Amino acid sequence: MKHIKGLRWWIIALVCFGTILNYISRNSLGVLADTLKHDLAFSTKEYSYVVAAFQVAYTIMQPVCGYIIDFLGLKIGFALFAAAWSVVGMLHGFATGWISLAFFRGLLGLTEAVAIPAGVKAVSEWFPKQERSVAVGYFNAGTSMGAVIAPVLVAWLLYKHGWQSAFIATGALGFIFAGLWFFFYRAPKDHPNLSDTERAYILSGQESIAESQAHAKPSVRAIVSTRRFWGIAITRFLAEPAWQTFNFWIPLYFISVRGMNLKEFAIFGWMPFFAADMGGILGGYLSPFLMKHFKFKLVSSRIAGIATGALLMTSVGFVGYVESPYVAIALFCIGGFSHQMISGLVNTMTTDVFNTREVGTANGLTGMISWIGGLSFSLLIGQLAESIGYTPLFAALGMFDVVGATILFLLYRGYKDSSVARN
Repeated sequence: MKHIKGLRWWIIALVCFGTILNYISRNSLGVLADTLKHDLAFSTKEYSYVVAAFQVAYTIMQPVCGYIIDFLGLKIGFALFAAAWSVVGMLHGFATGWISLAFFRGLLGLTEAVAIPAGVKAVSEWFPKQERSVAVGYFNAGTSMGAVIAPVLVAWLLYKHGWQSAFIATGALGFIFAGLWFFFYRAPKDHPNLSDTERAYILSGQESIAESQAHAKPSVRAIVSTRRFWGIAITRFLAEPAWQTFNFWIPLYFISVRGMNLKEFAIFGWMPFFAADMGGILGGYLSPFLMKHFKFKLVSSRIAGIATGALLMTSVGFVGYVESPYVAIALFCIGGFSHQMISGLVNTMTTDVFNTREVGTANGLTGMISWIGGLSFSLLIGQLAESIGYTPLFAALGMFDVVGATILFLLYRGYKDSSVARN
């Protein structure tokens, strides 16, 4: 069998592709929100319930997905979930009101919750520790790249064929990834296209086989009883409201408050998500840069990057105070960049402090907690946006990550972080 040079990067490209399709499907709702409110006759508050249906299901299912892929393995688990979210995404086209739409969104949340735990587990299997933040940055870029593509693709489908076609087409895309993943993915020890040299390099930067086998199956009790778990979980809890606001509320905000029409938003609305791509990728390189040039240890370099992103995230707090919608988009661009820097690094920390047999479960559990934060804030927007406006809500978003980075630093004080950069 022919070896593929740098196969681990092809694997992460495939993970990124699946993440892009996952986020195109979920972001379709935000782009179509104003149209659906009119055609299906529901209010902003009822729209928040539709959003919440996805968020509740996604929140509950993340640790379940993590456990399933730890138990079944990535090949079968990720492919099954991708096929399932494709079917459910297409069913959105048959919604007749906000209740049926909320039902389909709930099902989508149950199936799409696999994306981040699966991606993080793939990184833990295929990359040595010193490269993991870079790998997470690239696959995590798929979350914002999906959001970049969604406004243009969904708007085009809406004007050409109606909102039903937008849901059906974006949902069906997941079948492509499910097939590619099932036929191409193997663990490093089994992949016929992986060279012995690259396999040895991957294994050299991971825990030993003996260490891995010492953890036969993930223990939820053991995971949640540690300070290292709660440091990551609380940071993600405070970071997630920003990203879910970006995905589910920014289109409605610019159309209903800033006076843009859908075509104008499609022209400019992708920019914060493109900036988010850059933040995720560059944030991944920041950690090894700090390790190499400033002699930071591994986990310390992640925390330093998260703190940097948190300071940049304060820009979002000024969105409601600027008059120009284009300046508001620019501030959201800074926020998108900084959020994905934080997201990539805090997800990478899961692979740093948990072994490969429990990393999917640990990431799913921290993901569940993060989505509780996102869900709560989305419901708050739904209840308050029409009464007090978006300005104080955006101001709160600007401070959440600063608090999260502070808590992370405090909970990891004294952590035995012995990993250093390799030459």
